[in-house]
Amino acid sequence: MNARVLDGEIITTRLDDIRAYDGVRTRRVLAFIIDYCIVALLTIPFAILVFFLGILTLGLGWMLFSVLVPAVAILYIWNTLGSTDQATTGMKMMGIRLDRLDGTRIDGLTAVVHSVLFWAGNVILTPLVLLVSLFADRKRTLHDLLLGTVVSRSDR
Repeated sequence: MNARVLDGEIITTRLDDIRAYDGVRTRRVLAFIIDYCIVALLTIPFAILVFFLGILTLGLGWMLFSVLVPAVAILYIWNTLGSTDQATTGMKMMGIRLDRLDGTRIDGLTAVVHSVLFWAGNVILTPLVLLVSLFADRKRTLHDLLLGTVVSRSDR
């Protein structure tokens, strides 16, 4: 660990610095909007592919339309949030990243579980998922608390 002294306080990791969480909640919301615009755009070529697959299979392939958007979103999350950057494209644009509290890297499966817990939490507990961040330490949401993760600024 790289320990350094800041204003007489010893800071052991980047996640212990309170400045790493300035504006994270707003940046998360904006990153979410950007990411799902990207997912919507990525869905278009896959929808065209499923359309032609449906023609080739005499309509059977069109059943894939029911899982198309979640499948594209899961692939997007797996490949971006589960990468070495630990951030989706929207998160990179907003200067935030997802970290584990134990210091290990986020893998693709953890990234997908994080996203699925977010959506499941929104379906079941609509406002409470995000309201938790108003009271939790490090502005963590419910799915962050369950997985032992935290979203922090990547520039600090």
